[in-house]
Amino acid sequence: MPAQKSIRIAAWNVNSIKVRLPHVIQWLESQAKAQNPIDALCLQELKLTDDKYPHRELEAAGYISISNGQKTYNGVSIILRKSALTSLACDPETAFLQVNKNIPNFADEQQRILAAIVCFKEMPPMRVISAYFPNGQDPASDKFVYKLNWLHALRTWLATELKTYPRLALLGDFNIAPEDQDVHDPKAWEGQNLVSPQEREQFQNLIQLGLHDSFRLFEQAPKTYSWWDYRMMAFRRNAGVRIDHVLLSKELKEKCIASTIDKTPRGWEQPSDHAPVIAQIAY
Repeated sequence: MPAQKSIRIAAWNVNSIKVRLPHVIQWLESQAKAQNPIDALCLQELKLTDDKYPHRELEAAGYISISNGQKTYNGVSIILRKSALTSLACDPETAFLQVNKNIPNFADEQQRILAAIVCFKEMPPMRVISAYFPNGQDPASDKFVYKLNWLHALRTWLATELKTYPRLALLGDFNIAPEDQDVHDPKAWEGQNLVSPQEREQFQNLIQLGLHDSFRLFEQAPKTYSWWDYRMMAFRRNAGVRIDHVLLSKELKEKCIASTIDKTPRGWEQPSDHAPVIAQIAY
């Protein structure tokens, strides 16, 4: 019986593409060598402007991409494996359609959203959104108010997007751990940023729009996380939280056949503090 045809889409907060570009290329190449290529990779926290984005290096590795960056902070991109695209979508001019940067009608100097329609071989077009949600810092801070306002604007925009694009994937660093099972020590984190009731309510608002947490579609090993603090040997102790997600519309959810987190790059030298999260979508 032939293997089921599928694509794999992923999100990874790289905490500086300038520093972590070798890791990105190494990880993409390792996945391809293992016969599990990544067809679309959404990056967050680029920390550089678009004119400094490494298009040339990624293209030499077989990928094309677009970015929405800013100096020192934030920034998102979408990277596509060229050989996975239709013959007409082999360069940035045709691979990324109806590109949208940031949330419409929400004034924001921070570059946190990049959306595009992409066309893979043998599949209907897919709306891919790379998102870097605000951290919020502390529930008593102005940055937390900004986070909640941003989340409200995101939900309003996504309600329209889902009506227009039934095949939609929202990928990125959400800076929200949806449930206690997504936190290594729920009691210690109680009331803190990333796990507050307000943030979890906003996450559920996205689910109520018709999005689905791909990771929870499948039985998963307990204590599986996507982010570990650099301090206090958190990764070695697996003192992490799951704040990076791939949410899928109903049409894509019904085609999703796997969802995983790859901890391997977190153990490399000078790593990002996040691990890639992956969803596999059947044709």
